[in-house]
Amino acid sequence: MNGYLFVYFTGESNPDGEQIYFSLSRDGLHWEDLHKRQPVLRSVIGEKGVRDPYILRSKSGDRFYILATDLSIYHRGGWEQTEAMLTGSRSLIIWESSNLIDWSVAQKVDVAPQAAGCAWAPEAIYDDLVDAYLVFWASSMEASDGKGRGMHIYCSTTKDFKSFSPAERYITRGPNESIIDTTIIQVGNKYYRASGDGQITIESSEKLRGDWKKVSTLQSLGLELTGKDVEGPVFFKFNDQERWVLLVDQYATSGGYLPIVTTDIGDASGACWEKLKAEDYSYDILKKRHGSVLPITQHEYDFLLAHWGN
Repeated sequence: MNGYLFVYFTGESNPDGEQIYFSLSRDGLHWEDLHKRQPVLRSVIGEKGVRDPYILRSKSGDRFYILATDLSIYHRGGWEQTEAMLTGSRSLIIWESSNLIDWSVAQKVDVAPQAAGCAWAPEAIYDDLVDAYLVFWASSMEASDGKGRGMHIYCSTTKDFKSFSPAERYITRGPNESIIDTTIIQVGNKYYRASGDGQITIESSEKLRGDWKKVSTLQSLGLELTGKDVEGPVFFKFNDQERWVLLVDQYATSGGYLPIVTTDIGDASGACWEKLKAEDYSYDILKKRHGSVLPITQHEYDFLLAHWGN
């Protein structure tokens, strides 16, 4: 691996903001916007807008998938005019490619339970124990006591991103509580996940469907960040280094993405974590909202740059 591809959306102030954009980086910290800062992929199905895209490489290494939230706040008239958590799409929008350049027509796939109010911020990771991909997302659901709603993480399995098993509740903080924006990464024989639940909470487990233990929060690590400051966490590993990045979107201040670097995601003391300074990174011109980062090869980097470079 010798580069990184960032896949993201830019906002809801115009109809192009909630579409799919690409940026490239050599070092994972300094980024170049592609395609003349125009969308690389557009959704013209469902709500005709997509948010929170997640890109992954297939287990076999010869396919790529992008999963995204089927939601257009622009077309709904803004957050103030919408009940997206209650009346949102229960589907995901999915693209497939063999080379990161030529993408399939977008597919709309129903995944959330019938009683759910939305399906937000999907991700996927391969689970060797069941020989399938675990796909997970956030859905709102009315509490069983009828007193309010909670946001929970649901999951499903798939082998081909076309057929999905029935949704199951994966993570909850309680019937009336909320958890969103879960991201998972495998490090050796352990999995780590970060979620927005009022904090950005980090947990660990030896199995994707096993028992998870709380490791820390960004606040307990001494980074002075809570869920009121940042959202949309996403993990990725630096190529050829035993260092990992947790990207968080500084939505409260419209500050864009902040990279937090660690040599040990399981460290709860804060000694192995560093919040980078503004001069240490650059995200180019486009404002990047809740996206994901894919490590890529030199060939893939050159191919993307030749096709969509500026």
